[in-house]
Amino acid sequence: MFSKTKRRIVFTVVFSLIALMTVTLTTIYISNHISLDRDNSEMLWMYTERFSLEDRPFPMDDEQPPKGTPVPGHADKNGHFEERDDGPGHNEPEFRLSTFYSVVYSENGEVLSVNNGNNDLQSEESLLEIASSILKKGKKSGKSGNMAYLVEERDGYTLVAMIDSTINDSNQTRLFRQMLIIGSAAAVVLFVISIFIARRIVRPLEENDKRQKRFVSDAGHELKTPIAVISANSELLKREIGQSEWLDNIDYENERMSDLVKQLLALSKAENGEVPKKTVDLSKLVDGEILPFETLAFEKGKQIESDTEPGILIDGNPNQLRQLVSILLDNALSHGTTDTIGLSLHKEKHHAVLTVSNGAAEMTAEQTSRLFERFYRTDEARNEADGHYGLGLSIAKAVAEAHGGQIRAEYKNGQAIFTVTLPVKK
Repeated sequence: MFSKTKRRIVFTVVFSLIALMTVTLTTIYISNHISLDRDNSEMLWMYTERFSLEDRPFPMDDEQPPKGTPVPGHADKNGHFEERDDGPGHNEPEFRLSTFYSVVYSENGEVLSVNNGNNDLQSEESLLEIASSILKKGKKSGKSGNMAYLVEERDGYTLVAMIDSTINDSNQTRLFRQMLIIGSAAAVVLFVISIFIARRIVRPLEENDKRQKRFVSDAGHELKTPIAVISANSELLKREIGQSEWLDNIDYENERMSDLVKQLLALSKAENGEVPKKTVDLSKLVDGEILPFETLAFEKGKQIESDTEPGILIDGNPNQLRQLVSILLDNALSHGTTDTIGLSLHKEKHHAVLTVSNGAAEMTAEQTSRLFERFYRTDEARNEADGHYGLGLSIAKAVAEAHGGQIRAEYKNGQAIFTVTLPVKK
């Protein structure tokens, strides 16, 4: 039980922190990507604003117009710009150090100009190929490979402006790789820390549970002696004074106390795993337990409809497994509201599945989830005259878990269905 609790704590802590870290790193990565794309778009826009197809040189230094005055012929043959203030960002280092490419087409598709940025990174042929593929896409802006582009229709020609984003893409890839490395390392560290935290959290609960189980076991053994003494003294008094309603009441309550102690000790043994195990033919064991209950069912006007698959072997303790089957059948006979009790045993993959069903009064989801709690009964007003103290299903759960399995209860279509899953022998 506590091992499952530890795993849940570890899973919750690691999942929550990894989810938070993933969202944070993803947000950083996407924001950085959007920012770079926006910067490329802005620089391309500035490039197109300053671009002119007119092939005339810039004025000499001594003939330069006042700063801020528009000058026809914004770009030279190599796509480089003079230093001037035509708006925000025109003189930023990123803009001035960036390499721009352009291809100009006439209205009939003839190439009018190709600018490779005065470098050997892109040939005119490759630029023409890229520009042609961009025009085929029919989009005004976007990315083609490592090229961010902007297409602008002007009077008499079409401008395809491009900027190489290889460095930005490489930085993005490097950032993503570093985020994966850091995230993986952080996940490992978080996993180790969560295991430590889970152990610290669960340790007091484990110790408290062990103390409770020890108390139940010790108390059960200690109560056996006074119960035996009371029974012996009652028998002696009957011999001395004869039958008495008071003595009969003492015997009745003493027997109830004895039954309760036996159930507490059985629960303690099942929870502590104190019994040896061996190979058990579960099919024969279940069939053997059904026989005596068929007589009890007949006396109550009920019948047991069973369907057991033969040859199912498991590793377990025969006495505890008989007790498990007995508890489920007794529960169905005592609390069933219909004349039929269903029992089936079959093999599913690597597990044996035992199902016991009976008609039952409507139960809420809360009641169903609490059926395996100690001393819990759906009918709080019912007394213990029938010998049931609310421990049977707790014992059944402890036996199932002691054998590496589980038991669950559900209410469906007027039926209370109890399903036990146990691993079969390999």
